[in-house]
Amino acid sequence: MEITYTNNFKEYKTPENLDPFTIAQQQLRHACELLEYDEQIYNALSEPERLIILKFTMRMDNGRLKTFKAFRCQFNSARGPTKGGIIGHPDENSSLIKALAALMTWKCACVDLPLGGAKGGVICNPKEMSNNELERLARLYIRKLSEFIGPRIDIPAPDVYTTPQIMAWMMDEYEVIKGIKAPSVITGKPLELGGSVGRISATARGGTFCIREAIKETDISLKGAKIAIQGFGNAGSHVAEILQDEFGCKIVAASDTKGGIYNKNGFNVHKAIEHKKTTSTIVGLEGTQQISNEDLFELNCDILIPAALENAIIKRNATNIEAKIIVELANGPTTPAADEILFEKDIIVIPDFLCNAGGVTVSYFEMIQGFYLHRWTAQEVDNLLNRIMTKAYKDTILRANLNETNNRMGAYMISVERVVDAMKLRGWI
Repeated sequence: MEITYTNNFKEYKTPENLDPFTIAQQQLRHACELLEYDEQIYNALSEPERLIILKFTMRMDNGRLKTFKAFRCQFNSARGPTKGGIIGHPDENSSLIKALAALMTWKCACVDLPLGGAKGGVICNPKEMSNNELERLARLYIRKLSEFIGPRIDIPAPDVYTTPQIMAWMMDEYEVIKGIKAPSVITGKPLELGGSVGRISATARGGTFCIREAIKETDISLKGAKIAIQGFGNAGSHVAEILQDEFGCKIVAASDTKGGIYNKNGFNVHKAIEHKKTTSTIVGLEGTQQISNEDLFELNCDILIPAALENAIIKRNATNIEAKIIVELANGPTTPAADEILFEKDIIVIPDFLCNAGGVTVSYFEMIQGFYLHRWTAQEVDNLLNRIMTKAYKDTILRANLNETNNRMGAYMISVERVVDAMKLRGWI
């Protein structure tokens, strides 16, 4: 392995397909260099405060016992209680959880929420589990974590393959264990149990506020803009609806785990959503041709939205991207090598922990409503989210331009600086 040295940091040049936490640390290292922080500060920021690894055994519906491995990472709590989702996925691992917890730290700081970052996950396949099994697993996970979470300690939320119903079971289990009512211990709950209006579409809604600002830097009109979306889950389908219905965009391509669809003139998003509900995929939608995920990234479109999993845009495909704007609704979709290529091509990238911060922002609103046992209107939620996301976007672009760096590093510099300031004020560093 070749090692070079820059600004007193070891820079490891490894193959392009890096693991998620290595990428997160590389990006942090670069931000620290731009901020002229020394290695002591980097070391104070580069590892989580706490990584909890759990193993528990549960009886399945067929009577057999199954052992699960799970995680909760609380990365940095300098700015407040940690906050982050819980993933249920067969490919879950500690490196990804640590990377996502780090991103949550920078995400909360970027939009200036008084929260730190966390993430959790269970290695499982929810698609192959019954509702009864999911409930038992959710309650068991919280039972094992109950001493490490709380409304003023660490607040979980839904993420990949976790739902408002699962959050309801988790909140109920915590309340049973503690013998109290604690609506703010979990966010992303059903409305009937203290959830916030606008939470389900919040990630997408926040992203569209960023798109609205980014389009002003181009000669593109948002009305009629051609959009390609990789990933048609919660975030991807909601952003498609908003962009089509409220901004008049053309959704020309979309994909899910089974493939992609394309129509140069655009297709009806509502029909695509209904088609997926019926067939479990958007592939085969009438009036579209099937394409691969690889094809989708190379389409001639105005806006490309990676809204699935990490490492979607890599060095190999970044050179072929023709979009004017990349909107990162997914976490960690672009590798550092790809970032350099996109910057050289003058493609506007709205980085993940800015672009998809709408979800944690409305989760924060849900926490506040839970503390006060009060409910905000949809208009109140939308107006405040708009104000927070718009300011964060403008601050990021200004910082990137002032430092002649890309938007990701602009967002990183703001976030890392805020976390370091909090740590200094506490006397941690």
